[in-house]
Amino acid sequence: MIEREEEEKSRGFKVDDRRRFSSEGELKPEHQAQAPPSQAPEAPPQQQQPAEEPAPRQAGRQGPAAEPPPPEINFVTFVVSLSTQALMHLGEIPDPMTNQRERDLGAAQHIIDILGMLQDKTRGNLDHDEESLIRSILFDLRMKYVESARHHPG
Repeated sequence: MIEREEEEKSRGFKVDDRRRFSSEGELKPEHQAQAPPSQAPEAPPQQQQPAEEPAPRQAGRQGPAAEPPPPEINFVTFVVSLSTQALMHLGEIPDPMTNQRERDLGAAQHIIDILGMLQDKTRGNLDHDEESLIRSILFDLRMKYVESARHHPG
């Protein structure tokens, strides 16, 4: 152990933690003396802000599973998100805000066109599963659009 420390010293490499705040969000003692007088009284409100923020969120929670973490952002979740919006505009699924099924064929067509553009612009850059997903989603959405436009014109 001692040999290792001496070896590290001989290399001349040293790591200094120069962060001003601890992992708890408190100003480190060595930085408290250096803080300008105008900032010293301000530090406690900055520390209290993160502590106050979780309180409203937790008040609305009814259990540990009330708010699941958001899904990972990647190509698949992005395409599925756009697909879900198109389905909502086609009246296939209810709007999550109003819980009502509403049809807006113009908005549905716009999102389907965006997905088509994504398919064109990403051609050759997607793996097999991503290419298959966007192809099948576009096929399904286009068929639903045609069916919806045929039964509910205008």
